[in-house]
Formats: sequence, structure tokens, C-alpha cells
Amino acid sequence: MTERIPVSAVLLAAFLALQASPASAQATYQTPSPALTAIVDAPTTPEAMPSPQGDWLLLLEVPALPGIAELAEPELRLAGLRVRGRTFAPSRAFTFTGLRLLRVSDAGERAVAGLPPSDVAKPLRIANPRWSPDGAKVAFTLEREDRVEPWLLDVASATARRLADVRLNLAAFNAPSWLPDSSGLLAALVPADLGAAPEPPLVPAGPVIEETAGRTAPGRTWQDLLANPHDEAMFEHVFTAALGLLHLDGRVEPLAPPSLLWSFSPSPDGRYLLVESLHRPFSYRVPAFRFPRTVDVLERTGRTVHRVADLPLQEAVPITFGSVPTGPRSVHWRADTAATVVWVEALDGGDAKVEAAERDRLFASAAPFAGEPAALATLDLRLRGVTWGNDGLALVTSSWWQTRREKVLKIAPGAPGTEASVLFDRQYEDRYNDPGNPLVRWNDVGRPVLRTADSGRALVLLGSGAAPEGDRPFLDVYDLASGRGERLFRSAAPHYEQPLKLLGPEDADPKLLLVRRESVTDPPNYFVRDLETGELRQLTHFSHPTPHLAGFGKELIRYQRNDGVELTGTLYTPPGWKPADGPLPTLLWAYPNEFKSADAASQVRDSPYRFDRINHWSSLIWLAVGYAVLDDPAMPIVGEGDAEPNDTYVQQLIASAQAAVDELVRRGVADRQRIAAGGHSYGAFMTANLLAHSDLFAAGIARSGAYNRTLTPFGFQAEERTFWEAPEVYFAMSPFQNADKIDEPILLIHGQADNNSGTFTVQSERMYAALKGLGGTARLVLLPHESHGYRARESVLHMLFEQEQWLERWLKREPASEPVPSSGSAPE
Repeated sequence: MTERIPVSAVLLAAFLALQASPASAQATYQTPSPALTAIVDAPTTPEAMPSPQGDWLLLLEVPALPGIAELAEPELRLAGLRVRGRTFAPSRAFTFTGLRLLRVSDAGERAVAGLPPSDVAKPLRIANPRWSPDGAKVAFTLEREDRVEPWLLDVASATARRLADVRLNLAAFNAPSWLPDSSGLLAALVPADLGAAPEPPLVPAGPVIEETAGRTAPGRTWQDLLANPHDEAMFEHVFTAALGLLHLDGRVEPLAPPSLLWSFSPSPDGRYLLVESLHRPFSYRVPAFRFPRTVDVLERTGRTVHRVADLPLQEAVPITFGSVPTGPRSVHWRADTAATVVWVEALDGGDAKVEAAERDRLFASAAPFAGEPAALATLDLRLRGVTWGNDGLALVTSSWWQTRREKVLKIAPGAPGTEASVLFDRQYEDRYNDPGNPLVRWNDVGRPVLRTADSGRALVLLGSGAAPEGDRPFLDVYDLASGRGERLFRSAAPHYEQPLKLLGPEDADPKLLLVRRESVTDPPNYFVRDLETGELRQLTHFSHPTPHLAGFGKELIRYQRNDGVELTGTLYTPPGWKPADGPLPTLLWAYPNEFKSADAASQVRDSPYRFDRINHWSSLIWLAVGYAVLDDPAMPIVGEGDAEPNDTYVQQLIASAQAAVDELVRRGVADRQRIAAGGHSYGAFMTANLLAHSDLFAAGIARSGAYNRTLTPFGFQAEERTFWEAPEVYFAMSPFQNADKIDEPILLIHGQADNNSGTFTVQSERMYAALKGLGGTARLVLLPHESHGYRARESVLHMLFEQEQWLERWLKREPASEPVPSSGSAPE
């Protein structure tokens, strides 16, 4: 007689078997080799923030990587934003751990007293540093266990103190903003009577229902959207804030009642406040920045004196690049006048597909905001930004994606109706002929305005100086009447020198220039350059973070694709390596880009003289363990004229990779059987396609990618057609649909809390499932609590461990005894 086994025992055995299955096993965090771990833990270089007058540098201490415990703290994901609920602050914001002051005149450095104690286990979370307009103080925020506090640094005494006993609300990234006279700060405050957060219902009240009926509302693939009534209630709780004025003596003056405060700024004269507040109805289809909102001008008393707009929900904005919502947008104060509100409105219904001679119109309304607004400029392209100068001078920049055209107009905002003149009309992809961007200065009320020369008759232009030999930043004085420029400075080999700020009075001829200077062997530091004598005076002395790797080889290499497109990449080899030593295992790390012309695609986009900081996110870290690296090799996808780049994406991608591999082999750096391809995000998508459509690589590393383009049906990256308009393109470009062709091993890494549009974690999960089902060779690594970029030390070390093991497994083999034909595999 057969013994009857209880059902519970069968279920328990099945459960234990599942727990023991390698496919679902929970691994522990691992660390890579000591050489890589040491780079992750190398000290970081401080960031520098010049004062408005240029007489001080605020040095901000950059923290080490946080522990996974910090990322595991409770996090709210609401309407496209992530917030730490107990502190009303962005949960993944970048913070600093300390402050120092450096005087530019003599490079004297001062420690800042008064900060709370901190240590490695519990570092300070300093954020949002803001110089006061008079340069005498710095405001910043400090996140504590249950709140974010406003703090103030007095420059003269180098002492910091808490400004007021209030809780700031930074959920919408609303950092405290200085009043123009430096007498206080506007701040978003957590209302004292806000109450507890709403509890999720134990039993749902009913289903979540949405309905559509004939009205098109295409949308990109957003993450972290509202999903139910409890999300809506939680959104209202977290984003409700009251506007208050923080006086420097600690007094708190209420200015406006609580609302879903989205943004605020004082007028340059300090008399008015420009306030944007969200309101219902919310959406489950778009992030918060598309929610309905009011835009109002308030007096300092809190009384509304003018409504600029009451904008509806923006669910139906066309997805064509260059499309915008209808109604006023980009509402802001004119920086160079007392109180003038400026905004732009679309003249083509906001739809970039519509043929129209006029696209946008710029409007202005000055206090007391009565009467019809003045039209400052009408544009045949889409507005990109305005740089204000004075009543007779402002620069209006517009552009158009489909033609890659950019136009800069000179207008006289104090004389509406005056005809605008064209300063520059060019293709913005053409870096070699870029005249540069106007340099700005901070005026007396803390607003950026044009930095002029020659008594206002000339602009100062700052450019990247792109050239066939690499980027060489420059500073020009551009005469507005003649349209001719005079070069004040251009970076020269063997250094890369970035102009930052002209020092001295506005009316004086430019003489002293604050620069950031570096070379291949020298880390970036700050200097003052005398433009007349060329003399340099060093201000900071930041040391090399990884001196043991200082001798690596670096070369900007050039090679050609089979269709004639000129390509470049930066080739790195380990310290001491010589071609006579033989080929190395090699990693090609890249990211494709789209262009409208082959000439633009062929232009150099780097400098051979920049310092390369080798850290956990840099592909150069593999130099430490003996690999060669081709970093950022050009992978241009060109669509000239009416052609769409992605119609030939695969063919162009493989052709670029083939050219790079051929060049690496020709130089003796690599052999064909020991080259891996890798990339992050769109670079991961690239990697999977390279493995699917060629036999150029021995293995691939793909981090946080999207592999099935039918899951991003309303466009992705630079593709603006929908899946239904170009299904053959979506299928041809999707590695998931071509998973049966991937016959090389691929490592898939993804954060389990990815917040990037389109790169849902399920993309990697489904890609792995396809490869497993088809008999491919793949490994899937999901990092807990990580979003699109990985931050926790444990996660980063484990990522490097996985990559190191993968490269060692598939690349550290003996070179092939017989040569492989140089043609590689043709695109399928």
C-alpha cells in the first residue's frame, strides 16, 4: 500500500526547490579585484563655485559612494518624481559633505566652522548652495533625519549656522531663493498643520478606470506615474508647501497660503513674486510637469495682482520633436528690469508637424501688468532661450530639430516692434563653425545678464573650439556692428583650459580670466590667467586621485567607415604597454548618436589633452587590470536630407563597429577574438544589436538598456515616428526581436528601480528570458534599489565584479592561432 503524502509537504518541497534554483537564487554582494576596489574608494575632488563678484571660490566636498542602506530607505515614487517622505526632499539628489572657502586674490583657504559633526558612517547631506547677490553669504540646505533645514554661511567669518527653525519642502526641487537685496530668502515650507500622510486603504474602494474616445494623446514611456487615488492623495500631501520669507535674523514671514507649489521667484526689484502652482485633475499618463497649473504674480503680501495663465492638463502634446504645449510657457522675469514678466506662446498649435512660417512669439508684461502684453519677437523656429542684457540688447535663441538649424536674434526689448537682426544662423551639428555662446555675469540683484565689452558695443563669446585636432576652448570679443570677433584666448596643447569667468568691473577691458586647467597627467585645477601677459596664478592644488595609473597611453585615433564617414575614438592602453608586447584583451565602450549630415558626423568631439578621472563609472577603470579600452568611438547614425537615420540603423552601426575593430587590429592593440563591446542605456541597446548582427565581438556588456522597441511605441531616443508609422524600423532595431541571432555571451545588468523613460527593468528581464529560451549564453544581474545610474557602494563594486568576471571569462583567452578575415561579418 502506497503511503499518502500530505499536500502541504509537496508544496513545501516545491517551494524549497524553487528557493534552491540557480535561476532565482539571491546572491550576496561581491567585490572585484583590489585594483578596481581601490579606484572606487579613491578620494574625490571637490567642486568649485565662484562668487558673483569672482573674489571667492566655494569648495564643496564630494562624498564617497553611499551605502546600500541609504538607497533602501523608504521612497515615494509619484508623478515622475522620487521623494524621501519623512524629509520632503528628493530621495536621490546629489549632496556634499563639507564646505571650504578660497580667496581668489591670494589663494588663501578657510575652513568653515559651525557645521554639525559628521563622519564616514553618517556624512552631512549639504545641497543647493546659492551665493547671495552681494557675495557676502551662501545659503544651502542640510538634510537631517526628519527634515531639511535652511542654513547660512557668512563669508567674512567663515561660519555657518541654521537660519530658521522650519522644515523646507524640496519635493519639487524648490531650493531657497535669495531676495535681490540679499536681505532674506524665499522658501517652500512644510505647513505646520499638514498632518500625517494618508494611509493606503486596506481594501480598495473599486477599480481604477480610465477612458478615451477619439482624442489623440500619444505619450513617451514615462516611469513612476500616479496609479490610483491613494497616489493622488499622497502627491497632494507631499507637494503641498507654503511660501515664506526667511529673514537673516531667523524670523519667518508667511507670504502665501499652502498650495501644490511648483516654482517661485522674486522679481528683480523684490516687489513681486512669480508663483506656479499645480492643481487637479491629475493624470495617470504624464508626469507632474504636465499637470494643470496656475501662473500668478503676487505682491510680497501674498495678494495676487495678475494671473499670467491657468494651463490645462497637457496629455495631448504631440510627440514630434519640437512640439510644445499651447498657451504661455517658459514664464520668467526679465533679468535686467525691475518687474517684467516674459513668456512665449506657440503660433502653430504647438505641433511641429504643422507647416508654418511662424512658430513662436515672445511676449512681455511690465508692472503693474495692465493692458495688452508687448510682442518682443516672432520666431520661425522654436524658442530655446533668451539671454537678457538691457533695453537695447537681448539675444533670443531658437532652433529646429528636423533641420538641426539654430538662429540667434538680437532684439531691443525696451522698444517692442523694433525689427530684430540675425546674429547667427547655422547648423548646430556643425561644431567646427560654432561661434560660441554669450558669456553672462551676475548683476547687482543676482540675475544673469550679458557680459559686454567696449562700452556695450561688443559681446564676449565662449566656445568649445571644436577642430580636427580636438576641442580647444576659446574666448572672443564679438563686435555687434561689424560682426567680427577678436580672440582674447584659446586653449593650447598640451593643456585643456576652460574659461569660466572674467574678473574685474563690467566696463573695464577684459584682463583677468578665471580658468579650469588640466592635461593628460594633471588633474583639473583653478587658475587666474592674465590675458595681456599670459601669466598664470594657481588657486587650487587638487592632487591626482589615481597616481599609479598616471602613465597610461592615450591617443585620439582617426579611421574611416566604408561609406566614407570619418570616425574618431580615444584609445587607452595600460601603463607601460608597447605594441611590441602584443595585442591586449580590449573593451569598446560606446553610445550611438544621430546626425543629419555625414560632415557633422565626421567632426571630432573630444580633446586629446583632457585629464581622465578614472572612477567606477569610467570605462577606463579596466586599464588597471590590463585591458585596452576604445572609449566613445563614434557610432554615427546619419540620415541626410529627407532620409531618417534609423532606417539604416543596423547597417551604419555595424559599419562603424567594423571600422573600429579593423583599426584596433591594424594598430596591434587587439586581436579579433578578444574584443568585447559594452555600453549603458542606449549603449546597451547598441551592444545587443552588435552581437545580433555581427560576429565582431567575443562578448558584450549591456547595462540598463531597452531591447524591445514595441514597449516604447511612441518614439525613443531620436526616433520620433510611432511604432504604427514605422513598424519595420522598430522590429529591425530591436535586439529582442533578433534574440535568436545573438550567439555571443552577453551580460545584462539593470537597476531594479530604474527611473529612466523607456528603460523599465522588465526590458532586461524579458531579454534574458528570450536568450534563455533560445539557448543563448547570458547572465542577468538586477541591482536592488538602483535606478538608471548606480550609486550604492555595494552595487557599484558588485557591478565591477560581474563585469570583471565576464571579461576574464570571455576575453582572457589565448589569441587565435590563425588570423580571422579582416572583413568581419556583414550586416544581416
